[in-house]
Amino acid sequence: MANPRANSAAARADLGPPRTHIGPPTPDLAPPRADLVVPRTARSHRPREVPLRRREGRCDGRRVPRMSRKMAAPPDMEISSSLSLELLPTDPLLLILSFLDYRDLVSCCYLNRRLNQLSSHDPLWKRHCKKYWLISDEEKSRRNQGWRAIFISTYSDLGRYIQYYATLKKAWDDLEQYLGQWCPRMIGSLKESVREEDLDAVEAQIHCKLPDDYRCSFRIHNGQKLVVPGLMGSMALSNHYRSEDLLDIDTAAGGFQQRLGLKQCLPLTFCIHTGLSQYMALESVEGRNKYEIFYQCPDQMARNPSAIVMFITGTSYLEWFTSYVNKVVTGGYPIIRDQIFRYVHDKDCVATTEDITVSVSTSFLPELSSVHPPHYFFTYRIRIEMSKDALPENACQLESRYWRITNAKGDVEEVQGPGVVGEFPVISPGKVYEYTSCTTFSTTSGYMEGYYTFHCLYNKDRFFNVTIPRFHMVCPTFKVSTA
Repeated sequence: MANPRANSAAARADLGPPRTHIGPPTPDLAPPRADLVVPRTARSHRPREVPLRRREGRCDGRRVPRMSRKMAAPPDMEISSSLSLELLPTDPLLLILSFLDYRDLVSCCYLNRRLNQLSSHDPLWKRHCKKYWLISDEEKSRRNQGWRAIFISTYSDLGRYIQYYATLKKAWDDLEQYLGQWCPRMIGSLKESVREEDLDAVEAQIHCKLPDDYRCSFRIHNGQKLVVPGLMGSMALSNHYRSEDLLDIDTAAGGFQQRLGLKQCLPLTFCIHTGLSQYMALESVEGRNKYEIFYQCPDQMARNPSAIVMFITGTSYLEWFTSYVNKVVTGGYPIIRDQIFRYVHDKDCVATTEDITVSVSTSFLPELSSVHPPHYFFTYRIRIEMSKDALPENACQLESRYWRITNAKGDVEEVQGPGVVGEFPVISPGKVYEYTSCTTFSTTSGYMEGYYTFHCLYNKDRFFNVTIPRFHMVCPTFKVSTA
């Protein structure tokens, strides 16, 4: 027969060891709650009746109770007290609230009067103002408002962009700071922000919704004026020049496309020299993903004259803009003649021979490329520099060049000739020479490598080769429209 006392002891064991209080009584514990749900193991229970055989009289195998009365159950076991947050002292409760996100902090305002008062504690909102709105202490002083008031007023204006605003605002701030140092005349081309109603009016005009990250960016800056140089980068060859402006919202809306091939596409950039634009797809049509960003060029071999090839440059406005800004402010793109040139430099693409270092940057030009027929146009910029610690007698002049060009199929072409771009530069300690050239591939990628031949100025009988590191050129991902 099961021992009732053992069952009761087991129930108590399931509740864990008894609580031991050391010291004076704690006034912050809440009184017992009648509606508290006690764990199943802590509830009172009755042991089931146990079948036994009679010890006296006839034993017929029937089950009979051993006792005439049922065993009394142990008293109900309830948790004597439970912790209540609102009864905590102020300091630890404020510490707990300081870890909450702004949504949870707002929710606490509706629980009870005390939490409402504590959730309004101004220092609690400082972290959220800095995290979501990038509000500095200096700006707070300038506004002459508390942190909570600043958060609420900013949220009422920009709340729909809260997941994008800090990232885009930081990108714009970093870009402005960088331009102020390296391209100061470009700062004057930036336009002030637009209002929410202006963006709503554009949506009504084009009958399409603008993505929130795009709208958010224009609440910070409304693109730039149509000037040169363009904010979104330049590219220059001997007979070709491109400089892209970031379009303001009204100009972009005026260029919204509904024609086949570019249906429901909004231009983001524009080059006044070539007419080239980067477009953003506002709907998933004609083989494009929604909010995808791309350069377009005609498909010259398609039967449908509306068919275009799209070279993809971004999957969303946020990713497209912030990745570009990051390359600019980290020195990924060189500044040449007060312009941002979109050459990509591979840090491993550097070779040093004696005192001369050669490094290479490359760029793809979509406006001069085509998929059908395959013709992929790349430009490269080479920097040749002699160490400033080299001896003066090591000064030398470039005599000739040799190139080994390999496409993705493994086809090799060799090119050799005098000088570079018609010049024979002299290199001396601390001097730098840079030039730009171009090449084309019939495949989407390829690489080049080679060497320059120099002769010493102070010993004209001495010739030596300087290695040009291998550098790769790769066409971006592209799609053909299904128009």
